[in-house]
Amino acid sequence: MSVSDENAEREPAAQQVSAFLERRREQVAQRWADAALFRTVFTVSRDEAVEAGRSVAAALAAVAATGRPDDIRAPGFAAVREQLGRMAASRARMGVGADGLADEVAALREPVTELLRGEFPDPYAPEAQECVLALTVLMGTLRLVVLETTVSAGEEVIARQREQLNEVATPVIKLWESTVAVPLIGTLDSARSQVVMESLLDAIVAERARFAILDITGVPTVDSLVAQHLMKTVAAARLMGAECIVSGIRPAIAQTIVHLGIDLGTVLTRASLADALAYALSRQGVEIAPVRAADAGAR
Repeated sequence: MSVSDENAEREPAAQQVSAFLERRREQVAQRWADAALFRTVFTVSRDEAVEAGRSVAAALAAVAATGRPDDIRAPGFAAVREQLGRMAASRARMGVGADGLADEVAALREPVTELLRGEFPDPYAPEAQECVLALTVLMGTLRLVVLETTVSAGEEVIARQREQLNEVATPVIKLWESTVAVPLIGTLDSARSQVVMESLLDAIVAERARFAILDITGVPTVDSLVAQHLMKTVAAARLMGAECIVSGIRPAIAQTIVHLGIDLGTVLTRASLADALAYALSRQGVEIAPVRAADAGAR
C-alpha cells in the first residue's frame, strides 16, 4: 500500500509522511547509515548507524503524526534528543562546526525525499508535492533540534569547565600547623567567591586550622562587590573557629576601598602574605628570627 491510495487523498500531508516513515523506516535507516553524520559517528559497525537511523526515523514519524512537523518541542523528539546530542558532540570533537553539522543534517533530507517520491505514480502530482513539502518542513525541524541540542550541550560543557577552572584557580595551601592560605589571582565574581568560601571552610575543618589567610595580591581591583564577598568569607571562617587575615592590600586598592567608603575595620589585614604568616605564627608562639651571617657561613 502506498501513500497514493484513495485514502491518502483524505489524509493531511503530515499524516501521510508519518505513515510513510513508519512503513519505510528500515530503508530510510539503511540510506542514512551511509550519510556523513551517521557514518563518521558510528565507526565500530554499520549496524550501529542503521539502528540510530531507525530511532531518528521513528521519532520523525511520531512528530509528523501530531500534525505539527514544525514543532521543535514535539514529544516525538524527546526520545532521540540525547542521541542527537551525543552525535553532535562527537562531530564537534572531530572539528566539525555548527555550519558543517547543519549541512550534514540537511543532507539527510534528499535520500528520504527520493523514497517518498517513489511512493507516487506521478512524483510531481499536487498531493506528492504536499507530502514532499511536509517532509521538508519536518527535516528542517530536525535540523533545528540538532543545533539546539548542540548549543545546550556546549553550554553545559562550558559551565562544567568554568566550575572546574574556578576550583583549580582557588587552591588552599597549608602553610604551617593550624594555618592555611588562599592565594587569589584574577577577578572575583559571585560564583568564584562561593568556591573560595567553600574551599576555605573545608580546609579549616580538614586541617583544624586556627588561622586562615586570604591573599589578594593577585586581585587586580577591589570594588564593593568583592569587598562584600571578602567580608562574608571572613565571617564564615570566624564561625568555624578560625581567625581570618586578609593580606596583599596594595596602596592602589587601599585608596579604592577608602574612596568607596567600604568599612573593613572588623577585618584583620596585613600588607603581604609574609606579614600575615608571621602574625599567625606569632599568635601560636612561634618566633621567626633572621639567620645571622656567621650562621649562614657555617652552613
